Amino acid sequence: MQNWPVQEAKARFSEFLETCLNEGPQVVTKRGVAAAVLISTEEWQRLQAVAPPSLKELLLSPNAHAELQIPARGRARRRASAITR
Repeated sequence: MQNWPVQEAKARFSEFLETCLNEGPQVVTKRGVAAAVLISTEEWQRLQAVAPPSLKELLLSPNAHAELQIPARGRARRRASAITR
C-alpha cells in the first residue's frame, strides 16, 4: 500500500484511483497520520461478503424471533426499603 497525503490525492485523483485499481488499496494520510483507505469496489464487495452480520441485521432477521427463557424466581425475600423502616 502506498501512502498519499490528502493534498496530493486531491490534486492527482485520477492517478490515485488508477493506482488503487492496478496495485490495490491506497492509504490517504492527513498530517502524516493514516486517515482513510481507497479500495476498489471489487475488494469492498469481497469484504462485505465475509463480514459477520451487524447486531441490527441479526435483530431484524426472520430467525431472530425466539422464546425468551425467564428464570424462575427464587424464594429470597426482598430487602425492606428505607422508607418502611
